[in-house]
Amino acid sequence: MPQPYTPTEVVQAVAAGVSRLIAGGLTEHEREIELDHLAGLYAERTDVRHPFAPLGDTPLRTRAELRRHFAEAPARARRPDRFEPVGHVHETADPEVVVFEFSYVGSMAGRLFELPCVFVSRVRDGVIVESRDYGDHRGLARVFGGLDDLVTALAADSRPE
Repeated sequence: MPQPYTPTEVVQAVAAGVSRLIAGGLTEHEREIELDHLAGLYAERTDVRHPFAPLGDTPLRTRAELRRHFAEAPARARRPDRFEPVGHVHETADPEVVVFEFSYVGSMAGRLFELPCVFVSRVRDGVIVESRDYGDHRGLARVFGGLDDLVTALAADSRPE
């Protein structure tokens, strides 16, 4: 895979790589290559956050943490028929910063879905040095049959100590 360089190319490559991982169907070797490629789109020292994560935001600060984050995505018992990013990158007055407004669009067992996302990313020298990724975590859980697990985790997280 050629290394993207412009901020637009980099954020689009991240969303496309995530789509390939979620869509599945990769051999273990292909999955490892994809994980390495995705991690390589980030600086060695970075700051990636998911402010809308339902169980709280855990900052990802290194390339290794990002690779683990992508690798630890829950195994999906159900594989989508289609899962791809569709949207538009907005450039800003700062040439390092782009806003990628998109949806992961797909279908599961013939039912269409759309999961809105916004990435606000700073790309320097062809790698992401900072990003705020706003995604529809509840919608993702719904599409992949994980709502019960999410509710259980939220209930456990909200119990007083």
